[in-house]
Amino acid sequence: QVQLVESGGGLVQPGGSLRLSCAASGSFFSIGVMGWYRQAPGKERELVAIMSSAHVPNYGDSVKGRSTISRDNARNTVYLQMNSLKPEDTAVYYCNADVQVRALSSPIGYWGQGTQVTVSS
Repeated sequence: QVQLVESGGGLVQPGGSLRLSCAASGSFFSIGVMGWYRQAPGKERELVAIMSSAHVPNYGDSVKGRSTISRDNARNTVYLQMNSLKPEDTAVYYCNADVQVRALSSPIGYWGQGTQVTVSS
């Protein structure tokens, strides 16, 4: 069983910063792409940032230039540093990971429970 546990969300003023963390735990062989998506009320879930196990990042247009994704493969953890936050960044942020549960098995996508980020004065 694989679990993704997010932390670091909260209330921040416009222009402020937040750092989200997501740690994978359980029994698995390896993790491939790992990263973040978000969903605002009434909107579809969208890509924020993802990173391959080789540390190649991919950013969504809405956060490009304002956010940095990183990961620690030894700790099975991915981080998202968000700067210059805007009210439109308000959303539930979900961690996602492609997990290979056993050697030679196909990766399965797992989701965390989500963490709320609210940008408001």
